[in-house]
Amino acid sequence: MILEKIKSEGLAHNSYLLGSVDEAAVIDPRRDCEVYIKYAQRNKLRIKYIFETHRNEDYVIGSLDLQQKTNAEIFHGSALKFAYGKSVKEKETFSIGLMELGLLETPGHTDESISLTLKIKEKEEVIMLFTGDTLFAGDTGRIDLYGETEKPRLAAALYNSLHSKLISLNDGVIVCPAHGKGSVCGKEISDLEYTSIGYEKQTNPQLSLQKDKFIQMKLQEQHYRPPYFTYMEQLNQNGAPLLYALPVLHPVSAETLHQFNTNTVQIVDIRSPTSFASGHIPSSIHLWRTGLPIFAGWFLDYDKPIILIDDFNLNLDTVVQQLFRLGYTNIAGYLSGGFSTWSKHNHRFEQIAVWSPAEVQQHRKDNSVFLLDVREKEDRQKQGHIAHSTNVYVGDISKHLSQIPSEKNVVIYCDSGFKTSIACSILKRHRYPTVTNMLGGFMAWEKAGLPIEHEEEL
Repeated sequence: MILEKIKSEGLAHNSYLLGSVDEAAVIDPRRDCEVYIKYAQRNKLRIKYIFETHRNEDYVIGSLDLQQKTNAEIFHGSALKFAYGKSVKEKETFSIGLMELGLLETPGHTDESISLTLKIKEKEEVIMLFTGDTLFAGDTGRIDLYGETEKPRLAAALYNSLHSKLISLNDGVIVCPAHGKGSVCGKEISDLEYTSIGYEKQTNPQLSLQKDKFIQMKLQEQHYRPPYFTYMEQLNQNGAPLLYALPVLHPVSAETLHQFNTNTVQIVDIRSPTSFASGHIPSSIHLWRTGLPIFAGWFLDYDKPIILIDDFNLNLDTVVQQLFRLGYTNIAGYLSGGFSTWSKHNHRFEQIAVWSPAEVQQHRKDNSVFLLDVREKEDRQKQGHIAHSTNVYVGDISKHLSQIPSEKNVVIYCDSGFKTSIACSILKRHRYPTVTNMLGGFMAWEKAGLPIEHEEEL
C-alpha cells in the first residue's frame, strides 16, 4: 500500500493519494492537481477514482481538472446534487489493487458528507479512515454552513455520524482528516499529522459528551464565515472551469501602475507588516504572504485584476498558486523591481504610525484615541483585552465602519501584529486619516506586564 498526504499550506487542507499494486484513488484533490499525477507516475500507478468527502467551501476542488488529465471517475455523497461525477451511498465499495475502500454516509458538517474506510481485501478489519470535515484531530466539523435555523439538525446528525459510524470502529484505526490546525473549518484542531480512533476517544473532549451536551456545545460555537465561501460552494457544486496551467504573471512598471485607477484594480501588498507600515502604495491592501490563503477571501474581488507588491519578487509562483486554489484567476501582474522602484520614481506613498504597548498604555485614555481590537471574539474572551477597546473582527471591518470613528486616531491591535496591518490597510482605503499599529499585538502587551481586563470583570 502507498499513502501520500498532500498538504496545502495556509489553507491547512489535506488531500490523499492512496495506491495499491498499479491503481490509485485521490481524496479531496486541490485545484493544482499535477502533484497527484507526478506521484502516481513515479510509483507506476493509474489514478482510477477521485472522491470528494463533501462540497468544500474553503477552496476550489480539483476533481474535474484531475479527471480531465487521468480519466478517473469522480464520486461524492448522494444528499446533494452535483453537476458532475456520480453519487455514492452507504456500504458501496471500491477496489484499489489489494485494498478496498468502503463508503460511510456521515452527515453533519454538510448533508452529503461521506467518510471512507480502508481495508485489505477479504479482511474485516478497517485499518484507515478518511473523515473529511466530520472528525478532525481534537475537533469535529463546523455545523453553521446552512445558517442558524439548520444548526440543531446538523449538530444531531453530526453526533449520530460520529458515534454510530466512526468512533465505534476499532481504536487502532488511523484517522486521516481533510484539515489540520489553522483551518477555518474547525476551532480546536490539534497539530497532529495523523491520529487514531482510540486516541480521539481518549483526548477529544467533544467525543465524551452525551448527545444533548454535544448539541448544546456545537450550537454555542462561534465561527466566522468568509464571504468567498458562497462562491466556492457554487464552483464546487457546479464544477469549476478547467484551467490547464497557473495564471502567468507579468511585470508592471511603476509608471504604468501609477496610471491605474485603484477603483478598477486591486493592489495587494504581500510584504511584512513593518515594511508596509514604513511605506506603501495608497489604497493598497496588505495581506502578508503566509496570511494570504487565510484572508484573501475576505477582501479580494474575483473580477478586478490583482497586482502584487513585494520587495524582491521572489517565489511569486507560490503566491499565485495560493490564490489559484481560492478561485482567483484575475492575477494580472506584479510591480517590476519591487516597492523600491515606486519610491525611486518619486510617486506618493503612505505610512502607518506604529506604537509600542507602552505608548498605547500612555495614550489609551486620551479622548482622541479609539482603541480597536481586531481579534476573533473567542480569543478576546479567553485571553482578555485592553481596557476601553472595541472588538471588531478584522474580516468584518468593512461592514462595521459606523462603529469606528474616522475623526480619531484609530489604534489597532490583534494577536501579534499581522492582522492589525490588514485592518490598517482597510481603514486607509476607506480614507481614515490616522491609524496606528500596536506592534507585537496582545502578545507584546502581555509580555510587557500591562493590565488586562476580562469580560467577567465588566
